[in-house]
Amino acid sequence: MLRAKGVPARARCGFGGYFFPDRYEDHWVGEYWNSGRQQWILVDAQIDAVQKDMFKPQFDLLDVPRDQFLVAGEAWARCREGEADPQAFGVFDMRGLVEVAQNLLRDLAALNNMEMLPWDVWGAMPRGTPPSGADLELFDRLAALTRKPDSGFDETCRQYSENDRLRVPATGFNGLLRRDEAV
Repeated sequence: MLRAKGVPARARCGFGGYFFPDRYEDHWVGEYWNSGRQQWILVDAQIDAVQKDMFKPQFDLLDVPRDQFLVAGEAWARCREGEADPQAFGVFDMRGLVEVAQNLLRDLAALNNMEMLPWDVWGAMPRGTPPSGADLELFDRLAALTRKPDSGFDETCRQYSENDRLRVPATGFNGLLRRDEAV
Protein backbone atom coordinates (compact mmCIF):
# COMPACT_ATOMS: atom_id res chain seq x y z
CA MET A 1 0.00 0.00 0.00
CA LEU A 2 2.83 2.37 0.81
CA ARG A 3 4.50 1.79 -2.55
CA ALA A 4 1.19 2.41 -4.31
CA LYS A 5 1.07 5.79 -2.57
CA GLY A 6 4.62 6.62 -3.67
CA VAL A 7 6.26 5.95 -0.31
CA PRO A 8 9.45 3.88 -0.54
CA ALA A 9 8.84 0.64 1.37
CA ARG A 10 10.37 -2.80 1.66
CA ALA A 11 9.98 -6.03 3.60
CA ARG A 12 12.59 -6.94 6.22
CA CYS A 13 13.21 -10.42 7.48
CA GLY A 14 14.61 -11.01 10.94
CA PHE A 15 13.60 -11.60 14.52
CA GLY A 16 11.19 -9.91 16.92
CA GLY A 17 12.26 -9.60 20.54
CA TYR A 18 8.83 -8.55 21.79
CA PHE A 19 6.99 -11.87 21.83
CA PHE A 20 8.70 -13.88 24.57
CA PRO A 21 11.36 -12.97 27.15
CA ASP A 22 14.95 -13.75 26.18
CA ARG A 23 13.97 -14.94 22.70
CA TYR A 24 13.89 -13.44 19.24
CA GLU A 25 11.14 -15.01 17.16
CA ASP A 26 11.38 -15.48 13.40
CA HIS A 27 9.36 -12.56 12.06
CA TRP A 28 8.94 -10.13 9.17
CA VAL A 29 8.12 -6.44 9.30
CA GLY A 30 7.74 -3.62 6.84
CA GLU A 31 10.15 -0.73 6.57
CA TYR A 32 9.26 2.60 5.00
CA TRP A 33 11.18 5.78 4.27
CA ASN A 34 10.05 8.61 6.53
CA SER A 35 11.01 11.72 4.56
CA GLY A 36 10.44 14.03 7.53
CA ARG A 37 12.88 12.12 9.73
CA GLN A 38 15.11 11.15 6.80
CA GLN A 39 15.31 7.52 7.91
CA TRP A 40 13.81 4.09 7.46
CA ILE A 41 11.13 3.17 10.04
CA LEU A 42 10.21 -0.40 10.97
CA VAL A 43 6.46 -1.18 11.08
CA ASP A 44 4.82 -4.33 12.40
CA ALA A 45 1.44 -4.39 10.72
CA GLN A 46 0.84 -8.06 11.59
CA ILE A 47 0.14 -7.52 15.27
CA ASP A 48 -3.62 -7.18 15.72
CA ALA A 49 -5.53 -6.20 18.87
CA VAL A 50 -5.57 -9.78 20.21
CA GLN A 51 -1.82 -10.21 19.74
CA LYS A 52 -1.14 -6.73 21.12
CA ASP A 53 -3.08 -7.64 24.27
CA MET A 54 -1.25 -10.97 24.55
CA PHE A 55 2.33 -9.76 23.93
CA LYS A 56 1.94 -6.23 25.34
CA PRO A 57 4.66 -4.47 23.32
CA GLN A 58 5.97 -1.40 25.14
CA PHE A 59 6.41 0.68 21.99
CA ASP A 60 4.53 1.97 18.96
CA LEU A 61 4.17 -0.89 16.43
CA LEU A 62 4.28 1.75 13.68
CA ASP A 63 7.79 2.72 14.83
CA VAL A 64 9.46 -0.47 16.07
CA PRO A 65 12.76 0.19 17.86
CA ARG A 66 15.81 -1.43 16.22
CA ASP A 67 16.62 -3.30 19.43
CA GLN A 68 13.16 -4.91 19.41
CA PHE A 69 13.33 -6.16 15.84
CA LEU A 70 16.72 -7.31 14.60
CA VAL A 71 17.12 -7.61 10.86
CA ALA A 72 18.71 -10.97 10.10
CA GLY A 73 22.12 -9.44 9.35
CA GLU A 74 22.17 -7.82 12.79
CA ALA A 75 21.19 -11.10 14.46
CA TRP A 76 23.92 -12.92 12.48
CA ALA A 77 26.57 -10.38 13.50
CA ARG A 78 25.59 -10.52 17.17
CA CYS A 79 25.72 -14.32 17.15
CA ARG A 80 29.07 -14.44 15.34
CA GLU A 81 30.58 -11.81 17.66
CA GLY A 82 29.44 -13.74 20.76
CA GLU A 83 27.02 -10.99 21.81
CA ALA A 84 23.95 -13.23 21.42
CA ASP A 85 23.15 -16.91 21.80
CA PRO A 86 22.11 -18.36 18.41
CA GLN A 87 19.58 -20.58 20.23
CA ALA A 88 17.64 -17.43 21.16
CA PHE A 89 16.75 -16.95 17.46
CA GLY A 90 14.13 -18.91 15.52
CA VAL A 91 10.65 -20.26 15.95
CA PHE A 92 9.26 -23.28 17.80
CA ASP A 93 12.03 -25.88 17.96
CA MET A 94 13.82 -24.48 14.90
CA ARG A 95 16.47 -22.30 16.50
CA GLY A 96 20.11 -21.45 16.03
CA LEU A 97 22.57 -20.24 13.44
CA VAL A 98 20.87 -22.20 10.63
CA GLU A 99 17.67 -20.21 11.18
CA VAL A 100 19.57 -16.94 11.35
CA ALA A 101 21.45 -17.74 8.12
CA GLN A 102 18.23 -18.70 6.35
CA ASN A 103 16.59 -15.42 7.35
CA LEU A 104 19.70 -13.54 6.27
CA LEU A 105 19.33 -14.92 2.75
CA ARG A 106 15.58 -14.20 2.77
CA ASP A 107 16.29 -10.61 3.86
CA LEU A 108 18.84 -10.21 1.06
CA ALA A 109 16.20 -11.43 -1.40
CA ALA A 110 13.58 -9.06 0.05
CA LEU A 111 15.97 -6.12 -0.33
CA ASN A 112 16.13 -7.11 -4.00
CA ASN A 113 12.31 -7.12 -4.31
CA MET A 114 11.95 -10.90 -3.99
CA GLU A 115 9.78 -11.31 -0.90
CA MET A 116 9.71 -15.04 -0.26
CA LEU A 117 7.79 -17.24 2.16
CA PRO A 118 9.40 -18.08 5.50
CA TRP A 119 9.70 -21.74 4.53
CA ASP A 120 11.25 -21.21 1.09
CA VAL A 121 14.75 -22.66 0.78
CA TRP A 122 17.28 -22.22 -2.04
CA GLY A 123 20.93 -21.97 -2.97
CA ALA A 124 23.39 -21.11 -0.21
CA MET A 125 20.73 -21.43 2.47
CA PRO A 126 21.90 -24.02 5.02
CA ARG A 127 19.74 -27.06 5.63
CA GLY A 128 20.28 -28.67 8.99
CA THR A 129 23.87 -27.70 9.76
CA PRO A 130 25.21 -24.16 10.19
CA PRO A 131 27.38 -22.64 7.47
CA SER A 132 31.09 -23.38 7.68
CA GLY A 133 34.29 -22.48 5.86
CA ALA A 134 33.80 -20.16 2.90
CA ASP A 135 30.06 -19.96 3.56
CA LEU A 136 30.73 -18.42 6.99
CA GLU A 137 32.71 -15.68 5.25
CA LEU A 138 29.93 -15.26 2.68
CA PHE A 139 27.26 -14.85 5.36
CA ASP A 140 29.51 -12.45 7.31
CA ARG A 141 29.74 -10.26 4.17
CA LEU A 142 25.98 -10.48 3.58
CA ALA A 143 25.29 -9.53 7.19
CA ALA A 144 27.48 -6.45 6.86
CA LEU A 145 25.64 -5.43 3.69
CA THR A 146 22.09 -6.06 4.93
CA ARG A 147 22.52 -4.45 8.36
CA LYS A 148 22.72 -1.05 6.66
CA PRO A 149 21.70 -1.79 3.08
CA ASP A 150 21.58 1.80 1.87
CA SER A 151 25.23 2.50 2.63
CA GLY A 152 26.26 -0.19 0.14
CA PHE A 153 23.09 -0.71 -1.86
CA ASP A 154 24.84 -1.19 -5.21
CA GLU A 155 27.05 -3.89 -3.68
CA THR A 156 24.05 -5.53 -2.00
CA CYS A 157 22.29 -5.72 -5.38
CA ARG A 158 25.44 -6.89 -7.15
CA GLN A 159 26.07 -9.70 -4.66
CA TYR A 160 22.49 -10.88 -5.09
CA SER A 161 22.29 -10.62 -8.89
CA GLU A 162 25.71 -12.10 -9.69
CA ASN A 163 25.70 -15.10 -7.36
CA ASP A 164 23.46 -18.02 -8.37
CA ARG A 165 23.61 -19.36 -4.81
CA LEU A 166 22.11 -16.15 -3.43
CA ARG A 167 19.58 -15.26 -6.12
CA VAL A 168 16.10 -16.79 -5.89
CA PRO A 169 15.86 -19.44 -8.63
CA ALA A 170 12.87 -20.20 -10.83
CA THR A 171 12.23 -23.30 -8.70
CA GLY A 172 12.82 -23.44 -4.95
CA PHE A 173 12.21 -25.92 -2.16
CA ASN A 174 9.08 -25.44 -0.07
CA GLY A 175 10.21 -26.60 3.38
CA LEU A 176 6.67 -26.71 4.70
CA LEU A 177 5.34 -29.00 1.96
CA ARG A 178 8.74 -30.66 1.44
CA ARG A 179 8.77 -30.34 -2.33
CA ASP A 180 10.21 -28.25 -5.14
CA GLU A 181 7.89 -25.54 -6.47
CA ALA A 182 7.97 -22.82 -9.06
CA VAL A 183 8.67 -19.42 -7.55
